[in-house]
Amino acid sequence: MKRDSRFHIAVIPGDGIGPEIVAACLQVLDILQERLGGIGFDYRKLEGGAGFYQKTGTAFSDESMAVCKKADAVLLGAFGLPDVRYPDGTEISTQFDLRVEMDLYAGLRPIRSYPGLPRVLADKRAALIDLVIVREQSEGLFYSRGRGTVEEDQLAWETMKVSRHGSRRISEFAFRIASRRAKSRRRTGKVTCIDKANVLSSMAFFRKVFAEVAAQHPEIKSEYVYVDAMAMNLVRAPWDFDVLVTENAFGGILSDLAAGVVGSLGLAPSADIGEKHAVFQPAHGSAPHMAGLGIANPVAQILSAALMLDWLADQHGEPRLAHGARILERAVEKALTVVCPIEFRGEDGTAAIAKAIMTQIRKV
Repeated sequence: MKRDSRFHIAVIPGDGIGPEIVAACLQVLDILQERLGGIGFDYRKLEGGAGFYQKTGTAFSDESMAVCKKADAVLLGAFGLPDVRYPDGTEISTQFDLRVEMDLYAGLRPIRSYPGLPRVLADKRAALIDLVIVREQSEGLFYSRGRGTVEEDQLAWETMKVSRHGSRRISEFAFRIASRRAKSRRRTGKVTCIDKANVLSSMAFFRKVFAEVAAQHPEIKSEYVYVDAMAMNLVRAPWDFDVLVTENAFGGILSDLAAGVVGSLGLAPSADIGEKHAVFQPAHGSAPHMAGLGIANPVAQILSAALMLDWLADQHGEPRLAHGARILERAVEKALTVVCPIEFRGEDGTAAIAKAIMTQIRKV
């Protein structure tokens, strides 16, 4: 257990709606502290992202990276501006720099439906959607970021990397998540390996290593689905799945699709987790067209903070933080029966949603 009951959080609001939803999230965390029996948070705000790149020529400073590495956790807003790019045409994405520098190999994308909001799918079982997508983030196709080449404006090359080490540790991570979910939900867990092993040798290798890990966890069900079939299954019957594990690019695409099935990326938190460090941010982008209007949905940001509390609880053996995560999750669920975000054709913006969540924190 951490002797010091205060936890140091590096905060990077980023671009577009990032500063607005981060501010709302910190307000919520400040109220939550009142329920945590002496637990507190100290924030160190840092600059980074496309706007910072415009001003300085760098997306994130070495000094800020050092602060992140020393912090107990890192909380991000959103990054990127469509018209601000590196010379090779790629967008400014500070979160990718953090993943590389801190070896944040596991991307965690929880997806669930909320009974208080309109459903996208007509099937009544859509109310049961509750799954987690686990992305391998140190390899895959995104390994080629900064390494791709274009030859004489005629031919472009990218490289997909899949190693035994990377495939094993992400598979083991997925089974740990499935085991924890099985215990909390009192049901048998299941891990689905998503690949394209019928075409790509790298994906066949990923599947092979996954199978080796699955054999060590007979108490958890395992299965295999090709990524194109999985895209269909997430629309047809997303309630059939528990934990999905896959390569980096596949995971990014499928997690956005899954968020659409429950109605919005505004409900989708995410975590980038390594052995020693972790970063937490909403799965959505910076939506600069919405910036300053007060209409951005802060739920994904706030749920990302709940993931942060869970991770800190594990790292420091601090059950009060895990209790705080449950309070935050229940408060969000109850608040979404009272308010309705703009993207669900409701009328409630950032401040109203945050206020409703804070009200519920005081009640639950």
